[in-house]
Parts: sequence; C-alpha cells; structure tokens
Amino acid sequence: MKDVKIGGTGFAGSEIILGIMRMDALSVDDAVKVLETAKDLGINFIDSADIYGNGKAEEVFGAALKKSSLSADDFYIQSKGGIFNDPDKGFETTRYDFSKKHLLATVDGILQRMGVDHLDSFLLHRPDALMDPAEVASAFDDLQSSGKVRHFGVSNMNPGQVALLQSAVSQKLLINQLQFSVMHTGPIDFDLHTNMTDARSIDHDGGILEYSQLHNMTIQAWSPFQYGQIEGTFINNPDFPEVNEALQKIADKYGVSKNAIGAAWILRHPAKFQVIAGTMNPEHLKDTAAGADIHLTNQEWYDIYLAAGNDLP
Repeated sequence: MKDVKIGGTGFAGSEIILGIMRMDALSVDDAVKVLETAKDLGINFIDSADIYGNGKAEEVFGAALKKSSLSADDFYIQSKGGIFNDPDKGFETTRYDFSKKHLLATVDGILQRMGVDHLDSFLLHRPDALMDPAEVASAFDDLQSSGKVRHFGVSNMNPGQVALLQSAVSQKLLINQLQFSVMHTGPIDFDLHTNMTDARSIDHDGGILEYSQLHNMTIQAWSPFQYGQIEGTFINNPDFPEVNEALQKIADKYGVSKNAIGAAWILRHPAKFQVIAGTMNPEHLKDTAAGADIHLTNQEWYDIYLAAGNDLP
C-alpha cells in the first residue's frame, strides 16, 4: 500500500482510507475485525464525521480500537464537523454551523467518542453560507494550539470557497473531500469538453481538480462505487452493463475484482487522490485495497471512462 503526501507536506497516509460512516451498524467485535483487516492491508488512515450514526459510528470505533490489538498510533485519524442535525431526525434536518463555539464543541465530542487525545486532521463538512472566515480561523488556532487537531481541510468546497477560507486561516488547508468515481466524473467532463457548448462542457466545480493540483491539496474521493449521490452502487448493477463489462475485462487481466479496478481508476489520475472505502465487510475491503497495486494504462482508463456512458470530443 503506497502512501500519499497529504497536501504536499510530510504528513502522509495510505492511498486507501477506511471510512467508518457505517460502523454504527457493527458490533464492537465486528468493528475490531474491520480495523485489524485494514491495518493488515496497510491502510493507516481513518475517516469519520461527527454526524455518522449521530455519533455512534465514532463510539463503536473508539470501543473497537480499545478492544483490538491496535492503538491510535497505528492510524491517522480524521473526522469532520460543521453539519448540524436534529439527532432524532438525522439528515431530514441537515443544516450548517461553522461558528467557533460549534466547531470547538464538535471536536471535543469527537475526541471523547473515539477515545483519542487528538485528530490528525479535521475537515469542515460541506460549505456553510454563513461562514465567517475569521471566526473559523480563531477556532482552528485554538484547536491547533491546544493539541487537539494537527492539520485541517475542507470537504465539497469549490476553489473560491477554499481560497476565501485560506486567506483567513494560518494553517494550510491540506485536504478537500469530493465525490468522484467512474460514474461521477463532472470535473473531468468539463476539462475534456473545453471550448464546447454541450452539457458536459458546463463547469459545475470551478476547476477544482486543477486548483487542487496547483495548491497541493489532496483530494479524498468519497462514494467511489456509487452512482448519483445516494442511489446505490454501480458495481454488479444490471442497469450499468457496459461499465461492468469493461471493469470485469480489465479485472480479469490483473486478477482482481471490479472494485479494485474502480479504485485503481481513481488513483490513476495525476491529482494524487486518496480513495475512501466505506465498506464494513473485511473481504470487500481487501478487494478495494488491491486497487492500490494496479496501475492502469492510459487506454484502459479511457476504456472505462467511455463505458460509463461518457463521450469524448
């Protein structure tokens, strides 16, 4: 498992990240198996958020880490905050809060639930229209000076939002989490359809891939096997026969699964992504992790891109 230098710094983590959004559904013993499998595979990066399972995902993680043969030092531990939900209604009441008070309380809650004394990185979870960059900067300074957070980043932000925040905070923003996969290719579509007037030429993201590369921001790809936003997986989905056929053909060549090829497709991009694997099945995690060892050829990459229903000028 290769490491990626996060944000171009000496802070490094595995190309595959274990996302624990679904860990709230596991028993502590099953969560132990997932963590130990991840470690055996060379995965040393954990991603969470305070809202996952209304905090239960982090509680299960903390209990599993304590019960396992591992320690917090075996992983880079990352979480996100800034989304406010009614615990009884969950995502039905999603809204945002980047106030200093909320961010400081969020990190304290994360540390308590996960049973750790610091986060290696803390990300703002989606944009907040009421964000006061100076207030966020004050929160980041307090979190860093207290030793509670070492590094910072954002998620689902466009270049203008990142630049606005970076103008105020003293810490370099190292990470941006974005949805990106074989079936979610907007930033690439826009690049390839430059100087055209078709639907794929529309810039929805402000040139986020180029901005990230120019500013040494690491992109962490979430939902690497999903189509749409929450519709489901495209792997082995009969609604997507062409892309599954292409993935299977290349998977057979390399002796791995379609999941591995889906991860390898993301990692092949020169923006130096990390891939967030959210499976809680140890065998599926092994399948995905195998993708870090596959280097697709240029034409294999384009074969998959075209099979996913995209076109080229």
